[in-house]
Amino acid sequence: MKKFRRSGRLVDLTNYLIHNPHQLIPLNYFAERYDSAKSSISEDLAIIKEMFESQETGLLLTVAGASGGVKFIPTASTEEIKVFLTELCSKLEDPNRVLPGGYLYMMDIIGNPKLMNEIGRYFATMFANKNVDVIMTMATKGIPLAYAVATYMNVPVCIVRHEHRITEGSLVSINYVSGSTKRIQTMSLAKRSLKEGSNVVIIDDFMKAGGTIKGMINLVEEFQSHVVGIGVLVEANHAEERLVDKYTSMTRLSEVNTKEKIVKVELGNFLDTLKQIKED
Repeated sequence: MKKFRRSGRLVDLTNYLIHNPHQLIPLNYFAERYDSAKSSISEDLAIIKEMFESQETGLLLTVAGASGGVKFIPTASTEEIKVFLTELCSKLEDPNRVLPGGYLYMMDIIGNPKLMNEIGRYFATMFANKNVDVIMTMATKGIPLAYAVATYMNVPVCIVRHEHRITEGSLVSINYVSGSTKRIQTMSLAKRSLKEGSNVVIIDDFMKAGGTIKGMINLVEEFQSHVVGIGVLVEANHAEERLVDKYTSMTRLSEVNTKEKIVKVELGNFLDTLKQIKED
């Protein structure tokens, strides 16, 4: 391995940590990678840690001992998230987004890699301390969002579907009641997608009554696993009682008037929930 100067090590170290979040990396790995003493690596990491924390880019955790190392936890500041979500609310208030049934057209947002990247980082900030093993979502519009979150948490994604796909092998299927239409539907997940005892975060792009999310919770239970968090990009006001209550929403669709072409979107409970987590 080519010998790096400190400036080169700092750049490469930072890049490596950012692209390998939530992974405990032994100091020996970096010592061999840069042909440097562990004491030098420790000094480099102290500089990076100070920069990460001052910019609120993330946390750099050091674990002592023979099996220890360093782990990067991506985070974002509350102020940064607030600015982003306020701008997102403004984007969503475009009256041309209104679709039949009180839904919003969001493919321009879901299809925007930069926006998905930021949203993924913010949800990863929310669930950073949940010891997450896998991100679960419902096909199809939730997939880009789930992968964005999973990238920052360094965990796999499992995709729940309505239809059977022969390429996924044997399935676990359940019936659930749609919260908005009250119709019985079926959802399935490949048996190989989720290991027993996994900690699961459910991510959804849009929630009305919460029937789909409730179905995914029941599906997780079929795998003897646990839902440790639920993240929703947009929740809609719903006249009836929601089927789920413990969830985190980034935005809330508070009013849709198709006749007058009025759309009102406000902040969800994301910032309040994050504040509570930081206080705890």
